[in-house]
Amino acid sequence: MADKDKYARDDNVVVIGLGRFGGAVAESLMNLGHEVLGVDADARIVQDWGDRLTHVVEADATDTDTLRQLGVHEFGRAVVGIGTNLETSVLTVLTLNEIGVPEIWAKATSTKHGKILSRVGARHVIYPESEMGERVAHLITGRMLDYIEFDDGFAIAKVRAPKDAVGRSLSDIGLRSKWGVTVVGTKLPGEDFTYARPETVVPEGSILIVAGDTAKVEHFAAST
Repeated sequence: MADKDKYARDDNVVVIGLGRFGGAVAESLMNLGHEVLGVDADARIVQDWGDRLTHVVEADATDTDTLRQLGVHEFGRAVVGIGTNLETSVLTVLTLNEIGVPEIWAKATSTKHGKILSRVGARHVIYPESEMGERVAHLITGRMLDYIEFDDGFAIAKVRAPKDAVGRSLSDIGLRSKWGVTVVGTKLPGEDFTYARPETVVPEGSILIVAGDTAKVEHFAAST
């Protein structure tokens, strides 16, 4: 059993379901300095993660008493990475909501699954396959080096600096007035990221990080 006083601090997270998605999230959280309580019903998976997370337990996450005994109700955030068993996924989110976990992130495998998760208490629903597919499509068909789109039609992209921008300041280039995008920063390979200022001069071979309306970001990226 987990010591809830030790593991349930505000910056720590409980991850339920340590498959490919949940495991990747748990490992990334550890790399970011968070302590992670991992929960899975499969003894083999629990054994595999035993030395990789702060604490790992084999448990039924749909059981209210079990989660309370583990101190899960003391955590501020939980991630439900269960995707193959929809009933278990939904019941786990419902149980987390019932015991008072305020911020629940849950993986969904379809739109209907996501709607159900939201209705039973998930504050954040993640569609990893769909979101990754869309992101890859943008990278394949456009000239972006990286791309993130948010729910409200806002996007951030990493693109190579246009040839006509090299050696000129951002205020002189006027990307905001011309393309409707904002340059967040510039970066040369092997050098630190530089936050953009009006007087920032775009070096040759640099990368621009731009943000703005999704359509405008895509339009600008296609022109570089």
